[in-house]
Amino acid sequence: MDNTEYFYRTAIFTRKDKQVALADIHQPETSSPLDEWMGIVVSLADGKHTIQALVDYMSSRYQQAPDKLEETLHSVLERLQEGKIVQLSETAVDLPYYLASPIEELDIEKAKNLIQEDGYTQH
Repeated sequence: MDNTEYFYRTAIFTRKDKQVALADIHQPETSSPLDEWMGIVVSLADGKHTIQALVDYMSSRYQQAPDKLEETLHSVLERLQEGKIVQLSETAVDLPYYLASPIEELDIEKAKNLIQEDGYTQH
């Protein structure tokens, strides 16, 4: 995995009750919780940061970074890519309104209209 690539989410998410989960714009009260590592990566996948920035950030959260932290993050990113929740790009990505923030911060009607205009489909 190339740490110079940018990572960005392709799914709507929520941060309800300190738990990151995937959300459905048509049923905002329904969510699919993610495990802690996946949730962290999804919440940070704003398209403006590289994988290396993610590794550096996660390393800074520990007095002593866990062994194989980078490999673990690569594995998490690979699984999120397989699930079409996160994608990689060689350049920074501007997320559309409905992916840029947690669902609880969105104007749901505006998000639905933009989703319709863009032809976005949730995976």
